[in-house]
Amino acid sequence: MDLDQYIRFLMALLFVVALIMVVAWVMRRAGMAGGTVRGRSRQRRLSVVEALPIDAKRRLILVRRDDREHLILLSANGDLLVDSAPAGGFDAALAGTADSPAASAPAGSQPR
Repeated sequence: MDLDQYIRFLMALLFVVALIMVVAWVMRRAGMAGGTVRGRSRQRRLSVVEALPIDAKRRLILVRRDDREHLILLSANGDLLVDSAPAGGFDAALAGTADSPAASAPAGSQPR
């Protein structure tokens, strides 16, 4: 191979890499990037809080949507909603019940 062929190969490689970068930039500007929410005024409503692999085929995912958390079991056989609770989990639910007047009343008394 001559030096001429090496230079031609290098120029073709640089052209292809530049073309890939331009296409990626155009796709991102057009909003075709995978799963991102565009806009500054919008807050994210959906997030993955935690993921725990159980074994090679199953995984537990904790997803937060608005003010709720959902525990989902993902597997090869299908997906299963295990639990759904207010965001904050057990501590927030416990604090919410402790603040209610019925929870703070003694067991034998009736609310008036």
